[in-house]
Amino acid sequence: MKVLLLKDPKEDDCGQDPYIRELGLYGLEATLIPVLSFEFLSLSSFSEKLSHPEGYGGLIFTSPRAVEAVELCLEKDNKTEVWKHSLKEKWNAKSVYVVGSATSSLVNKIGLDTEGESCGNAEKLAEYICSRESPALPLLFPCGTVKGEILPKMLKDKGIPMESIIVYQKVPHPGIQVNLHSYYSQQGIPASITFFSPSGLTHSLKHIQELSGDNIGRIKTLCSTGPTQACGGVAKAFAAIGPSTARALAAQGLPVSCTAESPTPPALAKGLRLALQAPGC
Repeated sequence: MKVLLLKDPKEDDCGQDPYIRELGLYGLEATLIPVLSFEFLSLSSFSEKLSHPEGYGGLIFTSPRAVEAVELCLEKDNKTEVWKHSLKEKWNAKSVYVVGSATSSLVNKIGLDTEGESCGNAEKLAEYICSRESPALPLLFPCGTVKGEILPKMLKDKGIPMESIIVYQKVPHPGIQVNLHSYYSQQGIPASITFFSPSGLTHSLKHIQELSGDNIGRIKTLCSTGPTQACGGVAKAFAAIGPSTARALAAQGLPVSCTAESPTPPALAKGLRLALQAPGC
């Protein structure tokens, strides 16, 4: 069964994208199509803040792109050596909070220890931070131009100071229309489409609607009600990697067949397997 994942391919240590490998274990043939590109912003200001860990209580990373911004700062300002010999240890003496295993892995690669990765989403991470932090020095939060407000609000409500700095913005991937058209021409309509962010949904939905035509409406009901028979044996499921993306899908009037319990390949594979278990699929 063919499924479409709207994300960048990311090879792991085994040389394969972990989502493709995990979904393959369930008999799902996954194809990855990137729908977003990223532009980095305010790196000079961010670099200056990274150089003064004494002014902060810790770091918060909720996306891989924010970690990439750290790497760019170190390369751009020739701070790789000072990071290795002093800055890294100073930040490691503080809390470094992350969402998800993918972001955690990238943070570990730049030498920082992490906590909170098992929380799965920003809301749960905020609960975790609130249970551990007391008002003191602000937590430094590198983020994108479009960030969820749940985490900042929850920390503010608990009196935990946080300093946000916008270090990247999302823009449409230049090849999105061509790549999607090529996929639909060669593979047909997939059994499932998984969205990995609200921004990814925004930039890809118009193209998917055009390519799917009338079939866009032939979508399975919410997986919480259990598997159902799809019309004509054609199963079509919209899936979300997390709750914010699920809310964005719902706001577009699209049923969400499954929301991964955590932003990980095993959680998505499990959710899609359940959502696509209709007779005749």
